[in-house]
Amino acid sequence: LRDRGENIFGWERDMGLLEGKKAVILGAASKDNMGQVTARLFAAEGAEVLVAGRKEGPLSELASEIGGHYALCDITDHAQVHGLAATAAEKMGRVDAAINCTGWGLLANLLETTQEQLDQICALQFKGVHHFLQAFVQQMKDQDPQGGSLISLSSATTKALINNHAAYIGTKTAGEAMIRCVANDFGQYGIKANTVSPAFTESPMTSDSFQVPGLVDAFMPKYPLGRLNTSEDVAEACAWLCSDRAFVTGQNIQPNGGLTLRGNPQAVDIEAAVGAAMAKMQQDG
Repeated sequence: LRDRGENIFGWERDMGLLEGKKAVILGAASKDNMGQVTARLFAAEGAEVLVAGRKEGPLSELASEIGGHYALCDITDHAQVHGLAATAAEKMGRVDAAINCTGWGLLANLLETTQEQLDQICALQFKGVHHFLQAFVQQMKDQDPQGGSLISLSSATTKALINNHAAYIGTKTAGEAMIRCVANDFGQYGIKANTVSPAFTESPMTSDSFQVPGLVDAFMPKYPLGRLNTSEDVAEACAWLCSDRAFVTGQNIQPNGGLTLRGNPQAVDIEAAVGAAMAKMQQDG
């Protein structure tokens, strides 16, 4: 993360980018996931932060670390999400920014996707996003002064397809559509709404994938800027969108080094890269 006193233009600033803002980060209950990284950056940039998710231990620890608050919330539960918005307003006085960092990276062939998997991912990434937007749009519309910034994390795969990801991509695309509707319908109340799309990022959700020999090699040539994006890259994009500097709404931001220019590797590319890496390991061993 960059030093708090430094900005992208190179000159120093006295206050953080988000000084005085009140922010909610939902999906911050796994150690060092995107939600936690985002919460730390927001706090470093001067925001008062409430972190939320399903596991009390990590949330309590993070809240203590950043001098913020925490609340338990399952995004699939309508009442809990509306309760989260009310709790945030009660603890902090208002909500200037709310970010949904939840997600489930389901990899499943369309023909083999079960009804249980489909129900689960729709509850999380379609209905859950609707719960989130409904609760926090209402809060931002009702507070005085009105307004705020809403972000739901999406995925580069909605623009750069990858195999065996139909249910995931479908629900993430639906989330992007809902954000655009919110931006159009509620901009009159000073509410900004955007999505931010990471690509293949090392995080708790993808930790097993990064252990597969050759897998990262298949992705690297697809990034014009020469590296995979990090959780910090995603957090920086969110911080800018939630600042007063961003006159942006209804957009999908891609802080992933240009992946969508070249597209994700397909199954045949991944199989070849993994196969080559395995062969090299056998040869070296």
